Order: sequence, then C-alpha cells, then structure tokens
Amino acid sequence: MKIAFIGLGNMGAPMARNLAAAGHDVTGFDTAAPMPDGVAAADSAAAAATGAEVVVTMLPDGAILRAVADEVIPAMTPGAILLDCSTVDVDSARAVAAQASDAGLLALDAPVSGGVGGADAGTLTFMVGGPEDAYLTAKPLFEIMGQKAVHCGPSGNGQAAKICNNMILGVTMIATCEAFALADKLGLDRQAMFDVVSTSSGQSWSMNTYCPAPGVGPRSPADNGYRPGFAAELMLKDLRLSQQAAASVDADTPMGVRARDLYAQFVEAEDGRGKDFSAMLPRFEKRPRG
Repeated sequence: MKIAFIGLGNMGAPMARNLAAAGHDVTGFDTAAPMPDGVAAADSAAAAATGAEVVVTMLPDGAILRAVADEVIPAMTPGAILLDCSTVDVDSARAVAAQASDAGLLALDAPVSGGVGGADAGTLTFMVGGPEDAYLTAKPLFEIMGQKAVHCGPSGNGQAAKICNNMILGVTMIATCEAFALADKLGLDRQAMFDVVSTSSGQSWSMNTYCPAPGVGPRSPADNGYRPGFAAELMLKDLRLSQQAAASVDADTPMGVRARDLYAQFVEAEDGRGKDFSAMLPRFEKRPRG
C-alpha cells in the first residue's frame, strides 16, 4: 500500500518505520525530524500525500491538524483515507472529517495508547472513529502498528474514547500516588502496600502495571528516575482536552477538573515538566498537608 506519513516525532517515527518494515511504500514529511529507516522523504506534506492510498498524521494539536488537513486534502486522490493518529480535541477531529468527506475522501480519527515504547514495539492500541469501511481498509495497518484497534463509532468518537480513558488514568494515578505517600507516613512498607492493593479492590493499571513507586511491581518509569514513558505535560494536555469536551456538552467531571489542575500546577509551577506523569509520587512525598 502507498502510504504518506506526516509527523515523524517520537511517536510517528517508529510507527512509520514499522509500516515500511512490513513492506509498505511509505513517504514521510516532517518540518524538523529526520526520516526513519525505510521511509522516503518528501519536500512537503502535500507532496507526500499525492497519490497515497492512506495519509497518516501524528501531530501535536488540533490547530496543526487543521492546517495540515488544509494542505493535504486537496492533494489526495478521491477515495483515499486520511488517518489521523494525533490526540486532539473532538471538534477538530470532526471538522477535519467533514472537510475530507466533502472532498470525496474517507477520514478516521485514531488516537493511540501505549506511548513511545508501544509505538516502537508495534503494540499500540488504536481508538478509531469514522466510517466502518474505512476502518476495515485501515485495519491491516493498525495490526502492524499496534496490538489492538477498537472501532468506537462515527467521526470524533476515537478522540472521545481517548480523552475519557486518559481522564480516568490521570485521576487514578493521582490517587495511587496519594495513597503511597499516605502509606509512607503511616509506616506501611511500600511492597506490602503493593501486594495488598494490587490484588484487592484498589487495583488499577496505575498500580498494577505502571506503579509509581520505584522498586515495586513491574518495571516502570519510576525505576528509571521518572524519565517519561508518558510525560506529565502530555497528561496535562489530555486532561485539558477532556475538560474542554466536558464543557462543550455540559458534563459534570469534578475529579477530571481537579486532576487537570493538579497536573497544571505540577508541570507549570513545580518541576514536573519533562518527567513521567507518575512523578506525582515524589511530589506528594515532599509536600505537607494542605
């Protein structure tokens, strides 16, 4: 399949490399990043998209997605698929899908979960919104880049699933970090804490798989000085998207609001930028009650 890949940063580069390694004809464009192995370079996003059966985008935000869509959609062949794997606001995803449909194209919003490690290993999970026929056409690509893809319904629903999932993740990570900090002050050994909670009603992905306490549970960024698998600033971005979406539909999400505000304080006023989102644990450890 002839594929264009726009946005070859930390996530996009290994995704594009995996597609090329699987035998697809991949042409890439990025304003700064180098081309991954096996990916041919184009001079512009439009040049990469010309003649492509699928155009994959992995971009920082909705405004950039809209700008790239304005450039690539006129260059694309009718019937081709615009496959956006960015995490953006639902309104931008739906606007770009409508723009693509008006041009005779198919569009999918397919944000991912799994981080850079999942992108490199080809074990991402895709949450996909858009027409079912486009989803079925793109499914072999999801199977190369990831381990699971879920069709969530019409355009925008992939983004909706991603931000709901990550709102849960942000809230549960904060609760997990708070609980470890409380356990420390109560004199409860961290390993004992993990052994109880990971097999009891308090278990969660944040505890069982991505434990924020170094030396406890499966290896995680906590065991590597909190170097980011999923950076705190990216969690903040997703939590802000969740609250933007909540406001647009008048949804009551008080825990999501509080999680957003805590990550904003951590990233923007403390030392959280550039650290994993699980580095909330040392933050709570060194802060007094209040």
